[in-house]
Amino acid sequence: MTTIKKTVQVWSPLIRIGHWTLVIAFFTAYFTEDDFMNLHAWAGYIVGIYLLTRILWGFVGGKYVRFGNFIHSPTKILGYLKNLIARNPQHYIGHNPAGGAMVIALLVSLAGTTLTGIKLYAVEENKGPFAITAQQAQIKIQSASLITEAKAEDDDEDEGSKDLDIDHKADKQADKQAEEFWEELHELFANLTLLLVFLHVGGVIASSIIDKEKLVKAMLTGEKNIDDTYQ
Repeated sequence: MTTIKKTVQVWSPLIRIGHWTLVIAFFTAYFTEDDFMNLHAWAGYIVGIYLLTRILWGFVGGKYVRFGNFIHSPTKILGYLKNLIARNPQHYIGHNPAGGAMVIALLVSLAGTTLTGIKLYAVEENKGPFAITAQQAQIKIQSASLITEAKAEDDDEDEGSKDLDIDHKADKQADKQAEEFWEELHELFANLTLLLVFLHVGGVIASSIIDKEKLVKAMLTGEKNIDDTYQ
């Protein structure tokens, strides 16, 4: 039987540029923290912008980037992996079932990393979309001033100062606990994303060898060489 071979355009410039920008931004954010907080934050914002764009494109973009094209049932994903291990893989023009599942996992993990990072940035630096307003900050300053004034008065004359001091310590403790919570959660998502990235790269290498597909080249040029076995 004759196999018809042709080249098709699969990935648009938006997807390709976004993919490699995401790679640079994620690793920039991952390896920069306290000493390069501004760079870390801006890299995180770039990741966030990519996520919003990619999610939108998953509904309104071209055929092969839409979620409906590459989200498959667990049964189909397992079937694909079994065939891949048996070196008899099915061929897909867009994402294969395992690749599609990895895309969703990465989007979810990156979203968790970004949101927890923005929250942590607000808690630590009071910056970013989740930072408190100037009015809220003024209220905190006024509360602290009241506590300082109350402590300056004689304890016998103002027993309420003790209560204010206790409330102030409780607030500081709550702030510290919140910071620790968001920091740990942020690190958890960041490390999970890194693990998924390694699995993604391993999957690309395995699929490229077994499928004999040039997946990296396709993400650079946007084109795939296919035949009539592709679906």
